[in-house]
Amino acid sequence: MDSTTAEVAYNFAPFLRVYTDGLVERLIGTDVVPPAMNSETGVSTKDVVIAPETGVSARLFKPNSVNPEKRLPLLVYFHGGGFSLCSPYCSIYHNYLTSLVLEADIIAVSVAYRLAPENPVPAAYEDSWAALQWVVSHCNGQGSEPWLKDHADFQRVFLAGDSAGGNISHNLAVQAGVEGLGGVKLQGICVVHPYFGRKSEDDVGKVDDNASGGRPDVRPGVDNWWLYACPTTSGFNDPRYNPAADERLWRLGCSKVLVCVAEKDALRERGWFYYETLGKSGWSGEVEIMETEGEGHVFHLFKPSCGRAVTLMKRIVSFINQE
Repeated sequence: MDSTTAEVAYNFAPFLRVYTDGLVERLIGTDVVPPAMNSETGVSTKDVVIAPETGVSARLFKPNSVNPEKRLPLLVYFHGGGFSLCSPYCSIYHNYLTSLVLEADIIAVSVAYRLAPENPVPAAYEDSWAALQWVVSHCNGQGSEPWLKDHADFQRVFLAGDSAGGNISHNLAVQAGVEGLGGVKLQGICVVHPYFGRKSEDDVGKVDDNASGGRPDVRPGVDNWWLYACPTTSGFNDPRYNPAADERLWRLGCSKVLVCVAEKDALRERGWFYYETLGKSGWSGEVEIMETEGEGHVFHLFKPSCGRAVTLMKRIVSFINQE
């Protein structure tokens, strides 16, 4: 990070600061864990460039020992961070995906989409859709990536993500339902502590993240992240942010959804609202919800060995592996 004497224009501490001279100071998720083949963790990883023109890339995860006669479920994962933070390469997400792949015995693709504010939303959606298209291009033995061609079961494809990544997973599943995935079966999505809009304009977020962003006209709380990351948004009823405003919700392109919420998370009520709205939308699939008591937003990423994080992991693994 370069030093600056400029004033803070947007303050999302302890996560992000943006200065009047344009400097972006990310306070978490900037470290990089190198990929490793046959790692002592039991999981091999490697990085691929998906779209050189935009820089979209991904980290692939595979159990060290794979039966060549067995196809594994394929998970495409989208990290959280308010569309502005982290990557598949930082320790937070590298370690989490490593544990999930080992526990579930799956192949995973963790997508590195472009971040706001340098690349405002919809860049994150566009990049994530491009990555999903790249993944499904490997069905029927096609494509250039052997881990996907040789080991992935394209009839058992899942999308998952936490926070903003949960939002991305949902929006891509809607797009897949509308446009299709070329014969690939999107079996389910798992949205963990998803970052969605509230029920109505009057339902102000219960927890203020102190992110005034220098704009006295915006409401307090987590909604500031959306307004900041997507300056061209139509507002809090943008269907990308508030699924209840999306007329295409019933076309969600998977057969099952797992929604995970946490009792002390400012986004808890929004997760429950998504669960209830999806259940009444006319969508023909099955939606489940799991609430973790006594924990806050994405606690499992920062306390992965605690009992409640282990329970959450087991529920996600069961969701992916149940027939």
